[in-house]
Formats: sequence, structure tokens, C-alpha cells
Amino acid sequence: MAVSEEKLASFLGKAINDLGASMSAVLMLIGDELGLYSALASERLSSAQLAERTGTSERYVREWLANQAAGGYVEYDAASDTYYLNDEQALCLANPNGPTDLPGAYSIVEDLFHVRGRAVENFRSGQGMEWGEHHRCLFDGTERFFRAGYHANLLSSWLPALDGVVEKLSTGCRVADVGCGHGASTILMAQAFPNSQFVGIDYHDGSIETARERATNAGVTNTGFEVADATSYRGNDYDLIAFFDCLHDMADPSGAARRARQALKPDGHCMLVEPAAGDSVVDNLNPVGRLYYAASSLICVPVSLARQGPALGAQAGERRLRKVMVDDGGFTHFRRATETPFNLIFEARP
Repeated sequence: MAVSEEKLASFLGKAINDLGASMSAVLMLIGDELGLYSALASERLSSAQLAERTGTSERYVREWLANQAAGGYVEYDAASDTYYLNDEQALCLANPNGPTDLPGAYSIVEDLFHVRGRAVENFRSGQGMEWGEHHRCLFDGTERFFRAGYHANLLSSWLPALDGVVEKLSTGCRVADVGCGHGASTILMAQAFPNSQFVGIDYHDGSIETARERATNAGVTNTGFEVADATSYRGNDYDLIAFFDCLHDMADPSGAARRARQALKPDGHCMLVEPAAGDSVVDNLNPVGRLYYAASSLICVPVSLARQGPALGAQAGERRLRKVMVDDGGFTHFRRATETPFNLIFEARP
């Protein structure tokens, strides 16, 4: 067997980088929990100063800082032997309202190791795993990671990309957020449009309980939350029905589309937010596709298979989603309204 030394070195370089990132995942979670990132976002600190600010051990903090600097997540000033976050790092590591909440994403990674044994069984048997069977850190991490994207895009670009929806929301209309989880998207819209009424719907009762707490803490009074399946929730006069990063997980996405079509007013809108994906595997062989295929293998596909669903997967692509919404769901208009590097946003009309 002829081995290319150049190709071998290139592959090993990539593998070592991935291995270092994997081993640093727990350190990122520790940095988030102990407030290390937040402290470094405020000022330049030595390891001793950071330990003093955060009530931690200097020896451990010293090693943590070196790891983070080696990975490019923290800046190091050798002249003063201090560490700090640059503006871009602080935005992603220490600002929960920034465009990306990276520590929140690593809480999702934490869950994947909790369910590893079950995943091995599922790979052998073809069985699934319900959303509610995951570790609590998945629910919290999903809320944090997706909330950042909603804060960055939902009000500024996604809703305005829909035909006349912002005007309806401003005047006052009825909205259902199906698969709302902890209600981050529901609450954000309710705060922005006080004249409208919102209901968040999810089949996981623990998530709905948390969503109600979040709404109370936010002082939101124009929203409610109910435990219900995506195919059987109440109401038939909604102006807007939204699915945020959830349709591909469902046991019956076509049934959810049909229910949304039935529940909308004749001039209503359905907003579908899904992970960015092309229609073929080769279109998705990139860093974003890698991330989503991993999540799909361990979260999305098992959740659908748990109830004998079609397991669309996180990389369903526009062609398959169009089939679900139009051919199966009965919508007559379906278009890509806008997109980001991580999401595709579709508008479906009756």
C-alpha cells in the first residue's frame, strides 16, 4: 500500500485539531459555569487575578487559560502575562444575547455523551429515543444556542421576509409557535408585538413548564403555553404558525403540516425555520453539514424514530421540505424567504 506522506500529515493535522477541540469541550463548559469567560470579557487578567475574581484555584485556571489560548478562544499577551477576550470572542463566549452562544452549544454536546450507551443500542436495533429521555442539559443548551440565533435574526430579517406578517403582528393577530421548547422564540415575538396573542405548543411537558416560568420572569402577558402534539393542538384561526428548527424531528411532519394548513386563516402564513442544507449529501459535506449530521444522528433521527416517524433528519433539504408542506400538507405556495449560514427560512401559504 502506497501512502502519501503529504496526505497523511494533512489528515493527522486535521485529526489532532479535532481531538484537541473534543478534549477542550468540558473545559469550555467549566469556563462558562465558573464565569471565567465573563471575567475575561471585562478586563485583561493574569491567572492569579482571574482565579481571585472568580473564586477558583489559580493552578487549575492557569492550565485552563493556556488551553484556551492555544485553541484561539482566549488572547494571550506574553509581555504582561495576561489573558483577555477580543471583541469577537466575547460576543460568542460571554454574551448570551450575541449572535452565537457557543457555551450553550457545548451543553448540547454534553448531552450526547450522557446518551452514548443508548445511541449504541439504537444503532444496532434501529429504535428511537424520545426528546424527554435526554439529559436536562440538552434542553438548556438548545434554548441557549437557538435563542442567540433568534435574537440575531428573527425580528430583524426572518419575520420581515414574510409577506405582510410584520404589519399583521403590529396591528394584532394570533400566532402559534409549534415545537416551542422553552419558549425563547415565543417570548421574543410576544415582547416585540404586544398587540398580538401568542401560544407556544410542545409535546414535552417539562419544556412547557419551563417556558411558562420564562414568560413569567420576562413579564410577558400576551402569551400562553400548552402541552400538545403538533397534529392535534387547539385553534383554527391563526394568522401565523411557526416551526422553529423542529419539523424535521417530528414523528409525523406531514401531519403537522396538514394541521397547520387547517389551523390557519385563509390568508395566513406558516413560517418554517430549518437547518441550512442542500438536497444531496454532497451539498452538505462542509463544516455546517458535519455539525448538523452529528446532531441528527444522536438527537433528531432518534426522536422521530421513537414514534415510527420518517426521520427526515437535520439535513432534510428544501426539496423534501417542499414535499412535506405542499404535496402532503396541502399548502399551495412555498418559497424560501431568506437564509443564514445556519438556517433556511420558508414561507408557506394556504
